[in-house]
Amino acid sequence: MVKRFLYSLALLAPFLIFSSYIFPDNRTKILISTSLGDIKIVLYDETPKHRDNFLKLVKNHTLDSTLFHRVIQGFMIQGGDVDSKHAKPGVALGNGELGYTVPAEFNTSLFHKRGALAGARQSDDVNPNKESSSCQFYIVQGRVFNDSMLDVLQAKMDQPIKQQIFNTMINDPANITLRNAFVNAQNCYKAIGNADSLNFLSEQINPKIESEFAKTPHYQFTEEKRSAYKTIGGAPHLDGAYTVFGEVVEGMDIVDKIAAQVVDQAARPTIDIPVTMKIIK
Repeated sequence: MVKRFLYSLALLAPFLIFSSYIFPDNRTKILISTSLGDIKIVLYDETPKHRDNFLKLVKNHTLDSTLFHRVIQGFMIQGGDVDSKHAKPGVALGNGELGYTVPAEFNTSLFHKRGALAGARQSDDVNPNKESSSCQFYIVQGRVFNDSMLDVLQAKMDQPIKQQIFNTMINDPANITLRNAFVNAQNCYKAIGNADSLNFLSEQINPKIESEFAKTPHYQFTEEKRSAYKTIGGAPHLDGAYTVFGEVVEGMDIVDKIAAQVVDQAARPTIDIPVTMKIIK
């Protein structure tokens, strides 16, 4: 079924869009030891800023004694808050940082499949460039999706770009007649709830928007990504928004154990799960 989008003249906030690997032996691996068992991760060379920052944290033992402070079963486990070291039970965590951020390194071949390691970050309203936290990270546990669910997510990712194309087109002085028609149609809809005119105008302009959209870089769920999300699962709604910079190569059963822990209202496990990390070959 072809979905019809009704475009709005309202201004939108800026919206930035931006595998399975066979790992060479020389890729850097990290052992995360926890009270529930060990997790082995590999860092991607395709995201060198994140790789080097994480290596620095491990070498300096910055993350040792930090907790997995936010755990959501079927989604992810989050750690790295430097304020979580020896934090008292019940204390809200998640704000501990090191005073800098890591520039985003989006790579379309790296995505949020089950086991992906990615950088946590502040929200878009205060962090429009989607820069990662200096120290906080998460590991995706995720869940399995089907094609229909992925189609809905794809449409949500595509729509802000199409809206921006519409905004540019409708504000072009050469299209003043079309703009006036949309304004009148919107006023009619607000006054009597009749969307017929808006639907008609959208049908007229949709082909032009789709044509421009096809030329615009945008994130897509490739067949490889769809296959992964439909089999092993993941968190596809995070793709293109958070930097993926590694993945679990051993110990997903430990990730599942951590994700299954009882948590408080802030999603902090009621039993502390501290970590230590070291570089391994």
